[in-house]
Amino acid sequence: MVGLPGSGKTVRARELSAKRGALQLSPDAWMLSLFGQEDRHQTRPDGKRWLLEGRLVALAIDALRLGVSVVLDFGLWSRDERSALRSMAGSVGASCEVVYLPVERDVQWSRIQARWRNTPEETFPMAEEEIDGWKEGFEVPDANELAGSPPPSSPPGYESWFDWAQQFWPSLAPSLSGPPVS
Repeated sequence: MVGLPGSGKTVRARELSAKRGALQLSPDAWMLSLFGQEDRHQTRPDGKRWLLEGRLVALAIDALRLGVSVVLDFGLWSRDERSALRSMAGSVGASCEVVYLPVERDVQWSRIQARWRNTPEETFPMAEEEIDGWKEGFEVPDANELAGSPPPSSPPGYESWFDWAQQFWPSLAPSLSGPPVS
């Protein structure tokens, strides 16, 4: 799932999970239950978000190796994140679909407010002033990503997308680079 907060990622992830019998992994839900309400006022408290995402990516790869479909409800703002995940899925014989949910600013803010009003225990506080900055830091998926084309080569300085991913998600297990389960 690719999109900004309030784009409908979690709702769509639930739909896809139900339709495809897939495991849905959503770091926001884990953050709140693992680190409590006091940390929910920070979207990435003390770097815990990246550590948690790394463990969820490892779980996703293990599930794919077992033939279980997975829906990652992460947001995946950068092309590099998406390329790394696409490459790792391919390395274990799985296909990957990028589902992008664009959202207009007024709809986004309305959804964020409604989520905070209706289910504050399931979300992180967000201020309207943050929306424009998020959009600036977001890389919209290109036609190749959306069409399922193979990911590009890993960035300079990295032997593979897995090497890049271990830097981005420091808790990603080194054992993930092993051969696929048959």
